[in-house]
Amino acid sequence: MTLKIGALLTHPVQYYSPWLAELAGSCNLTVYYAHQQTAEGQGKAGFGAGFEWDVPLLEGYDWRWLKNVARSPGLTRFGGCDTPEIGDIIRCEKFDAFLIFGWNRKCFIQAAWAALRSRTPLLIRLDSELNTPRSKLALLLKKLAYSVVLPKLGDYLSPGVRTDAYLRHYGVQPDRIHRLPHMIDTVRFATGAQAARQDGSAAALRARHGAAENDFALLFAGKLIPLKRVDLVLEALAVLKRQRPELAARTRLWIAGDGPLRAELEARAAAEGLNVSFLGFVNQSALPAVYAAADCLVLPSQWETWGLVVNEAFACGLPAIVSERAGCAPELIEEGVTGWTMRSFEPGHLADLIATAATAVPTLATARIGMLSDDASFAPGVRRVLNVVQSIRQRAASGRAASKEEV
Repeated sequence: MTLKIGALLTHPVQYYSPWLAELAGSCNLTVYYAHQQTAEGQGKAGFGAGFEWDVPLLEGYDWRWLKNVARSPGLTRFGGCDTPEIGDIIRCEKFDAFLIFGWNRKCFIQAAWAALRSRTPLLIRLDSELNTPRSKLALLLKKLAYSVVLPKLGDYLSPGVRTDAYLRHYGVQPDRIHRLPHMIDTVRFATGAQAARQDGSAAALRARHGAAENDFALLFAGKLIPLKRVDLVLEALAVLKRQRPELAARTRLWIAGDGPLRAELEARAAAEGLNVSFLGFVNQSALPAVYAAADCLVLPSQWETWGLVVNEAFACGLPAIVSERAGCAPELIEEGVTGWTMRSFEPGHLADLIATAATAVPTLATARIGMLSDDASFAPGVRRVLNVVQSIRQRAASGRAASKEEV
């Protein structure tokens, strides 16, 4: 029997859309969106300028826009996605399971309430962690409220051990927590990177940004906002320049991204005389070539729920230096094998990691990077979700049978 699954997202997301298309090939899937994001809205989200993603976001699966009745529609507020019609949809469609991508917007609460009332199995995809900065009062209030709500909502699709711990902290039983790694279009990134290496475009990109064959090209990819701590990478390069000038001379930092801090970072790099190239915003289709041209990714974020750029780098065969505050660190970083964990925000510490990477990357075996990348591809992710839905159906059937026996 073909499973009938519904899904609700706030808006089309470049990471989720191709996976939804893959999922649609194995079930009867309908995706509902609560908000139509604009190019201007993308710019306000920290990218620095308006743009449209250059990969298809609404192809390969059935979808529809919901009517957003919020007074101020948007993605930054709890009430910015208000779609009461999702309740009637869930009650009438009789899905085998309904999937929501988070629960921090009003539309998700509306969907969860409808699923509970109609006894529709609910799957919640989230990547929350316990180390999110909060006051003691906020933590106490969350503990009291979430411990009542989360165990009753449904089953959870968790990307890693930190989200597992978050859910257990609020009383969710282990059999309700299912592993679903964060996924990207690994095939597109891997084939794009391979093509860039073979056709010479990766080598040309290195030359264009001043990296000789034996230079070490360190790549940051993301928004230029305070949370990402790109300033720390500049400070680390300045330390490297003072302490190990020969290594610093052959180290290049490429910054692929844009945002409100760009002008300040450009001025700092120029003042320190650092080898830094600002590539600006790089859209999805061009990213594989950038990864292929680089030698190592750096993600120094002060806090990051996951860090999908690490998945992208792995798909392209790159190791990564990753802040321990990134959710992907315990799942993807194996010291000296797939990369290195940044355990403090001291410039000297990051400088040491960069120096280690510059020496180790040329001889680093990439087999383990490839294995972790394959595990985060779409095909195994689809299998995991379908298996979870089947297990929930079996659990419900067993519960009904047990109830009849008691009667």
